[in-house]
Amino acid sequence: MILCYEGKVGLGSFITSLIIATLPEILLWIEFSCYIHQLLVNVWLIHLFQYGFLNLLIFLTFKGLLYQVAVRSAFLGYIFGVGILIFILASLSWRCFGIYITVLSFFHFSEFFTIAWTNPKAVSIDSFILNHSLAYNTAACSSWIEYFLERYYYPQLKSPDFISYVGLIICICGEIVRKLAMFTARDNFNHLVQMEKSKTHQLVTNGVYKFVRHPSYVGWFYWSIGTQLILKNPVCLLAYAVASWQFFYNRVILEEITLLRFFGEDYIKYQENVGTGLPFISGYKLNT
Repeated sequence: MILCYEGKVGLGSFITSLIIATLPEILLWIEFSCYIHQLLVNVWLIHLFQYGFLNLLIFLTFKGLLYQVAVRSAFLGYIFGVGILIFILASLSWRCFGIYITVLSFFHFSEFFTIAWTNPKAVSIDSFILNHSLAYNTAACSSWIEYFLERYYYPQLKSPDFISYVGLIICICGEIVRKLAMFTARDNFNHLVQMEKSKTHQLVTNGVYKFVRHPSYVGWFYWSIGTQLILKNPVCLLAYAVASWQFFYNRVILEEITLLRFFGEDYIKYQENVGTGLPFISGYKLNT
């Protein structure tokens, strides 16, 4: 399947922004390593100018939906680049946060990019899921607050170690599982539960769906927990696990009610042979 034009604009904006964020500082660091302290003092001015100039170019180049796609992709690409710089250049107590924001920004961009590639008819600004929900945004802000507070009082506890790298591996695995689900389902995948069956809607049981009924939820569930392991946030780790489980418990029930209505006996047989993939969540079954 050919990548749609919105996807190409998004990918180009993401990569361009990533390069703009990282290349000048890396070149300066290599060429003028003896002035690294001065570079770090002025780093925010450098980024403010670069990011402002980038947004001006986007404003002059694109209009309408393409502008909305480009500006969000550029934002995520810049955050991804800044995360790399934080991991490379910042003090040890900041490096976990650098890993985290690269993982976070990549997740949101990859959501849009995968939809643009596999289901271009469904592409919209919401495909970035940056405005997923108030609860999601509150959870993200809470994890930042915990990290900053714990780093301020106990900076030695925020240095990257085995726990944070395990979290990174879990995030990568979660991303892979979720994206495999999206690529397998293609135009059957949507970020919103579909209440009406379309003419092209099919029951997907191949690929990763052979092993779990809700691989996209499985990937997101473990990705969310992995982010808190990266940050080494003990409070949010527990809170994310509980909140994510509750969210996907309700989401699976809602989705399976609609799937049973859409596919009837075929979905019942599928339920009998394949689990949800989520811990202690069996889904909605007619005989229970």
